Amino acid sequence: MSKQILLIVANPSTSTTLGIPVGFWAAELIHPYDAFIKAGCQVTIASPKGGKVEFDSLSDPRDASGYSKDDVLSLQYINQPDFMQLLEKTPAIDDLDMPNFDAIVVCGGQSPMFTFRQDQSLVQLFTNFYETGKPTAALCHGTCLLLEIKLSHGEYLIQGKSITGFANSEEDYADQVVGQKVMPFRIEDEAKQLGANFVTEAPFSPHALRDGNLITGQQQNSGLETAKLVLEALGITL
Repeated sequence: MSKQILLIVANPSTSTTLGIPVGFWAAELIHPYDAFIKAGCQVTIASPKGGKVEFDSLSDPRDASGYSKDDVLSLQYINQPDFMQLLEKTPAIDDLDMPNFDAIVVCGGQSPMFTFRQDQSLVQLFTNFYETGKPTAALCHGTCLLLEIKLSHGEYLIQGKSITGFANSEEDYADQVVGQKVMPFRIEDEAKQLGANFVTEAPFSPHALRDGNLITGQQQNSGLETAKLVLEALGITL
């Protein structure tokens, strides 16, 4: 039986700092998705509320900004109608039979920073996956969810854990490019306050960490590395 992987992407939202529409980062879904499919896994793309989901504009290789123009793999998937149809009507997490899934990966992007932490269904889902010993992963700004996860004994999941996520150095870069504060808080700062060992590599370099069954990826260039650690935890090698 092939392994069942649940990929979670954010629903569309609005940035409270910039006032613009935000979504999920294309590469953070597509690169892990591609790795899991090639490894023979069954993959379900879902969102907290269900329905149509949308890319952050800067993550779309077709965007006029050209920011992600070199993301060839994402462009290949975007040109596949069958794949894009999966993003038109995602199942809501409350409608899925969670015991059927062997691992979860929570993708990032901008919307997670404005929607994930207050989503109790998502918080509980991630907690349940972790506490049942399944590979439990979060990527880039999706790691903001970890700031809300308390285990059954009352301690924060990330206390004493080695994790990564979107780094202060990368937030500095984004703020400088935009000319103002982009995100409402910083994951690295808050994770350290909760007792995490927050480990980062050079800005925007591929980097992922595994601490037990908790797996984290630093930013949008770390999707493949995150997927590899999930597969490793499942006993699968690419």
